This record gives sequence, C-alpha cells and structure tokens, in this order.
Amino acid sequence: MKIVIAGAGAVGTHLAKLLSAENQDIVLMDTDRERLNFSGSNIEMITMVGSSTSLSDLTEVDIKNTDLFIGVTPDESVNITSCLLASNMGAKKTFARIDNYEYLLPKNIAFFKNLGVNAMVYPEMLAAKEIVSAIQRPWIQMWVELCNGNITLVGVKINEGAPLANKFLFDLSPSEKKFHVVAIKRNGITIIPRGNHQMLPGDTLFFTTTKDFINDIPTLVGKKNYDVKNIMIMGGSRIAIRTCQYLPSDVNIKLLESDKEKAQKLVEKVPKNVTVFYDDGRNADSLIQEGISDMDAFIAVTGNSEANILASMAAKRFGVKKTVAEVENMDYISMAENLDIDTIINKKLITVNNIYRFLLNADVSSIKTLMVANADVAEIIAHPNSKITQKEIKKITLPKNVTLGGLVRNGEPLMIDGNTIVEPYDQVIVLCLDGALKEAEKLFQ
Repeated sequence: MKIVIAGAGAVGTHLAKLLSAENQDIVLMDTDRERLNFSGSNIEMITMVGSSTSLSDLTEVDIKNTDLFIGVTPDESVNITSCLLASNMGAKKTFARIDNYEYLLPKNIAFFKNLGVNAMVYPEMLAAKEIVSAIQRPWIQMWVELCNGNITLVGVKINEGAPLANKFLFDLSPSEKKFHVVAIKRNGITIIPRGNHQMLPGDTLFFTTTKDFINDIPTLVGKKNYDVKNIMIMGGSRIAIRTCQYLPSDVNIKLLESDKEKAQKLVEKVPKNVTVFYDDGRNADSLIQEGISDMDAFIAVTGNSEANILASMAAKRFGVKKTVAEVENMDYISMAENLDIDTIINKKLITVNNIYRFLLNADVSSIKTLMVANADVAEIIAHPNSKITQKEIKKITLPKNVTLGGLVRNGEPLMIDGNTIVEPYDQVIVLCLDGALKEAEKLFQ
C-alpha cells in the first residue's frame, strides 16, 4: 500500500515509523527540511521537502497512485485542504487531523466525505474521552472495549497480598479462568505469558474478559473500586475543557490555570460544576490551598510533560488515589509508569490508533497500539478454511509473541483456552508484540 503522510511532526513521524516497519510504501513530506532528517536510523521510507497544498508537490509524490493520504500537520486548514486536493487528484482515501469537534457531527462527516475527506481525527477529544474512562474506573491503568464492547481489555497493577499475587498461570482455578491474562509488564518489559509465568506484586497485568466478570478483577489484584466525586485539573488546555464537558455533572471540578487571561476565558467555556482558579498547580502550596488532600482524582494536562509528571507525583504524596497525566514526550512514558502515575495519556498514540483502525482491511475491524503494553491488539475475522479454524488452539503453532485473548461467536463472547476450536466467521481478539500482527493475520486468511 502506498501511503503519503503530510506533516513530519510528532504524530506524522511516529506513524511513518510504525508503518514503514510493516513494509508499507511510505512517503513523508514536510515544508521543514530539518524535520525530515532521519540520518542514522533504519527507517525505510521516502522523504520529501514540499507542501501538501501545492499541486506540483502532490504531483511529484505521485498522488494519483496513492492508496491513502494522511494530513497530520499542526494546521487543521492545511490538513483539510490537502485532503481535498489529494482526493481530487486521484488518492483513493484521505484522512485529516482536525481541531474542531463540529466537523465530526454526523451531518458534517457526510459533508466532508462528499468533498473527499474520508475520515477525521480530533486528538484532544479522544484524549478527553480516555481520561473520563479512567476516572469512571479509577482502579485501572487502561480500559479498551473490543468487539463492540463484548470483550474488555483491562490493564491493572497487582498489589502485594492480592489473591493473584505470586501465583503461576497454571495455578488458576476454573473459576479464575473467566478471564485471560494476555500480557504482563514487568520492569518496563512486556511479555506474553505462558502457564509457567508467575504474577508478581508490582506487575501490570493485562486481562481480557467479558462484562459478566469485569467486576471480579479489582478484588483479584488487590484493588478497591470507588466513586470519584472531587476532581482537580491542572492546565486549561482543550483536553481539559473537553474532559470537563464529558465528565458527569454531579462531580465537583477545580480547574487550575496559571495564565490569568486564559483562566478568565475558561469560565465561559466550562460547565457550571467547574470552578476555575488562577493558580499554578506545579506549586505545592497552591495545591494545598486549593484543597488537594480532599480530591479523589488529579488530572494534569498542561502542554509540559515534565510539569504533568511532577504535579501528579505531588498529588500522590497528598493522598490523591487516582492520578492522570498527559505525557507527550515518548521517552518519559516508562519513567512515568515507574513513578506510579495511574493513567498516562499520549495524543500521538491515540491519533495513531485511530488511523490504524482506518488503515486495516475489512477483515480486521480495529487495531489499537497499546501504549502501556507496547503491543498491538486486533479484532480479526476467521475465514473459512483458514489455518486457525482447522484444529484446537493447543495444536496450532502461533507465531512468536502472539496470543489470542477471546472471541465473539454469533454475538456471544467466549474466553479461549487450549481446547478451543475457532470457527469460521468468529471474531477473534489477537494480541501481538514486536510487530507480529501481519504474521498473525495469515492464520486467519
């Protein structure tokens, strides 16, 4: 597949690296030559200094023979215009990063499709929805609904003394096999476990399970569920505004913004249950003054990853149970996890996840690149006569770093064990490490 990506910023570069690793034909273009300097790396892609709104530059990248054009520059209008031009010059599909949620209203989506913009992503809106999900389920690090919500993938850290702590997977009783441990993250390394793997305190376990048993997991890992009623948010960003709008109206929210003019404008943009303070959340005295010790959750979404991490650590010291930090610097993510920040939000990966789902063929309904697990999760339909349907799972040699997390058959979710036989048209959850997804897909074709 030939893919042209316009915008060599954080999102475009990250996406280009991932796609080039899958042997896609990638062209990355940007007006800034410095952003296209990948000397010393092993990235296999073509770079071009040029403008995606230039007809001659689009002609030079052979846009008429492009399968997918992706506009992810920082400028929404450039992305939209580029997609319109690319589509009318022959690109089969286009995808734009936007900053205006109104474009995603059903009537407007149809309007843009008619113009040639096939799909759009608003990273701040998606990030806000992930934050709300984390607040509604404070015991988790990660929550992903798969197969239209029939199967849930949950990431949670296991506490000392928890029922699952120090157990081996082959020790699990039948009653505990209502879920499947698809991955374990330990000391920054993710593994796909086998029966002889032990679950240790401090590990982050990734479970697949169904709605019927999801409420059993907190107890198994030594967690308690609780209602979040008092929330403090640091930073009056667009993510913060959207988060305030998406959270229930019966929660009390304190929003701290260090820019006076911005704080005054925020008052007009947030719901009535939000109180805006002109204050700096990076200052411990300010946190105390605004009642940090009475908060159930603390959310740091300034544009500064370091400030978000430090403020979340301070909130933990003041006794806040749930912390959420926006960490855009990829190098800081593992460090933030080790510092016991409960949930980490990264717009780049959220945007890439959304584009991945758009990219895959019709047989793979979605794929999510899990930030905390360094893994790909896909929902794959099993074709008739495919290798995966010919015998029990235990008799099939799965590719290295691949595991199956569950399946949906005729609308009913099922956990998978060694005796399971996948039937044609089953929708199967597949988790892969180290880019093994393409190899795993071959089993289902």
